[in-house]
Amino acid sequence: MAIPVIDFSKLNGEERAKTMAQIANGCEEWGFFQLVNHGIPKELLERVKKVCSEFYMLEREEGFKNTGPIRLLNELVEKKKGEKLENVDWEDVITLLDDNEWPSKTPGFKETMAEYRKELKKLAEKVMEVMDENLGLPKRHIEKAFNDGEGDNAAFFGTKVSHYPPCPHPELLNGLRAHTDAGGVILLFQDDKVKGLQILKNGEWIDVQPLENSIVINTGDQIEVLSNGRYKSVLHRVVASPDGNRRSIASFYNPSLKATIEPAPQLVEKDKKDDEEEVAVQTNYPKFVFGDYMSVYAEQKFLPKEPRFHAVRAV
Repeated sequence: MAIPVIDFSKLNGEERAKTMAQIANGCEEWGFFQLVNHGIPKELLERVKKVCSEFYMLEREEGFKNTGPIRLLNELVEKKKGEKLENVDWEDVITLLDDNEWPSKTPGFKETMAEYRKELKKLAEKVMEVMDENLGLPKRHIEKAFNDGEGDNAAFFGTKVSHYPPCPHPELLNGLRAHTDAGGVILLFQDDKVKGLQILKNGEWIDVQPLENSIVINTGDQIEVLSNGRYKSVLHRVVASPDGNRRSIASFYNPSLKATIEPAPQLVEKDKKDDEEEVAVQTNYPKFVFGDYMSVYAEQKFLPKEPRFHAVRAV
């Protein structure tokens, strides 16, 4: 079993209806899918791979050797208890925002990643438009909800550059613990050789297969709320590996912290049966401010998501 792979370029041709249906299936049945022919130049993606790998070697590799995960793993191995480090991730990560300090020692890193983020943001907006159409929502409904009526730049767009170095004892800890993503639409440019990302489907962990220059899309908790549960956020994790240094570049198109999130009215309003009898469509999701949800998520990221919705209901 493999997550869907979708040719995004066919949205503009004779196979548009089929491609829309494939994306709907990816959102409804999987919560994850891979896009190929997505419009981001291959030349740019190759530069991104190059500068991120060089950045890790130049600016992060030595520092990772002195971090908590290495120290804790060494202590555990010395004790020979056979326990697992449940609350530790074997991950090196930095976050790139429009207004924070970026690495400066790696040639070409800033310029390349700024160009990449600009392209990814445009792709995210195209994906959200497809979601709007598939859900029967007005054009740009999701984007406007995320911006909370404050203009086109209020929504949060961040990029995590992660590396998962070779782990000498991968059975003793996680690359990244299982979680759903708090935000909206996530666009991942993952390593095309070293695997490790897995999603939970029907009680089974499934590899998100490396596919050269594809972009993996997944839906976060806020898309689940806006879609009134039609599109679910999905548990995923990264498995530590003894081989290879896995690169992972995840970009998050999230609501503004001030944005009010709730199920789209069109997906909650009364539905009609065949006999025209009106019945209410149930919603299990509260109305909340995204910043309040993030406060809860910060404490409960690696716990089941349903209590988060209940907790924010009470905020």
